[in-house]
Amino acid sequence: MPASATKALRVAVLADSDTRWKWGALTATRVRPGDTEIHLDGYLLRGRATPTARQLQEVGVGADSLREVTAVEFLRAMEAARGEDSYDVLVLALVGGGVQAMLHGLGRVWQDRAERPVVVTGYVGVVYEKLADGLLLRHGADLVLANSRQDADRFRAVYEGVGADAAAVTEVALPFLGGAAYAGEPDGDRPYTVVFAAQPSVPDNRKDRTYLLERLIRHARLHPEREVVLKLRSKPGEHTTHIEELPYQKLVQRADPPPNFRLVYGHMGEVLDRTDLLVTISSTAALESLHRGIPTVVLSDLGVREALGNHHFVGSGCLASWDQLDEGHRPAPDPEWVARQGVAADGGYDTAFDEARERIAALLARPAGLPPLAPYYTPVTAPGYLPGILARHHLGPDGTPLPGAPAADKSPGPVRQVVRRAARGAYRHGVQRVAPVIRRMGEL
Repeated sequence: MPASATKALRVAVLADSDTRWKWGALTATRVRPGDTEIHLDGYLLRGRATPTARQLQEVGVGADSLREVTAVEFLRAMEAARGEDSYDVLVLALVGGGVQAMLHGLGRVWQDRAERPVVVTGYVGVVYEKLADGLLLRHGADLVLANSRQDADRFRAVYEGVGADAAAVTEVALPFLGGAAYAGEPDGDRPYTVVFAAQPSVPDNRKDRTYLLERLIRHARLHPEREVVLKLRSKPGEHTTHIEELPYQKLVQRADPPPNFRLVYGHMGEVLDRTDLLVTISSTAALESLHRGIPTVVLSDLGVREALGNHHFVGSGCLASWDQLDEGHRPAPDPEWVARQGVAADGGYDTAFDEARERIAALLARPAGLPPLAPYYTPVTAPGYLPGILARHHLGPDGTPLPGAPAADKSPGPVRQVVRRAARGAYRHGVQRVAPVIRRMGEL
C-alpha cells in the first residue's frame, strides 16, 4: 500500500468549511513522507459552512479533484476506493462530531479490509474551548495532530485521564505558517499599516463589535499617516467555520471612516506581507503574525475571558488595549510562551512535521496493514451521546446509513442537485438573516 518512488501518495481530505479545507489540504502536503509526490482529492462536506467558489479561491489551496458530498456519499466513495484508486492517507478536517461520525462510518466500510488509509485529524488553530469534548470525538484516528507542545501535553492528559490510548497524539505545528520575516517599519515606500483581523463569532454581540469598529476607526483618525485595515473573513451571506450574524461590513455602513481606513478580503498571508501591527481578539492570525516576527496585539478591551478565547494568550506578552495602542505601545512577545505554541519563530518550522511524517511512513509500511479503527466512544461507552452524533450525519449506532439518508443508495441526479443547492441557500439565509432577527425580538 505505501507509495513507491514511482507512485504518488494518494491523499483524500474531507473538510466542512473554508478554514478546515485550508488546514486539511496544507496538512496533507506537510505530513507526506520524504519528497513523495502527492495526488490530492478534496471532498467538501455539504452543510451550512460549505465554502463557496470565492472562498476556495481566497484560501488558495488547490487539489487534483474537488467535489461536494454528503457524509453517506463520502463513505460510499471510500468504500469504492480500491486497488489503484485506494488512498494512502485520509485527513478528516471536520468539527469533532463530524470526525466521530466518519470514524464509525469508515470502520463499517473497512471492516473486511486488511488494508486501509492512515487516518489523520486535528484542529485548525488555537484550542481554547471544549477541550475534552472535541478530543474524545477525535479519538480513534491513527494520528491526532497537536499544533504545539502545549497542546500535545494537554491532549495526552485528557486521553490518559479517561483511560483512552494516547499514542495517536502527534506534535506538529500549524500547517499554514510561513511567509517572509518582518523586515521592520517602512522607510517611506509605503504607509505604516495596522491590520485588525476580524473573527466571525468573537465577539458575538452588536455592542462589542460596534465598539471594536469604533476604536479601529478612531485609531485611523488619530494616526492619519497610517493605513488602518479591517481584514474580513467572508462576505455577507457566506459562512466560515463559525457563524457571523453581525458582519462588520454592515456596521461600517453606519460609520464615517476616514480615507486611511479600508476593508480588505484575500489571503491572510498576503495581508501580513504588508502589516506592521497585527491586532485581534483571539484569531489564529496572531500566531501567523508571531511566526513572522510582526508586532502582534491581542486586545484586552473586552476583558480576558474564555468566551473570547483571548485567555489562551495569557503569558504571551501580547495583551494590550486600544488606549495603549493609540499611545504607541508595542507589546513584546514572551519567547518561552511563543516556543510552546508551535509558532517556531526561531527557524525550527521545517522540522515541526518530522514526527508525523515518520509515523505515517511507518504505518504505511506495516506488512499486515492497519488495525481496525477503535474510537473511544462506542454504543457501550457512550450510549446516550454517540447515537445522536451519528444521527446528525444520517448514520445509525453501528455506522450504517439510516433509512432515508440522502443519496444512501445512488448518486444525485441533476434535479436533486438543483433542489439541494436551493435548500442549502434557504438554510443559510435562515441562519444568517432570519434567526438573528428572531433572537433579537425575543430579547425585547
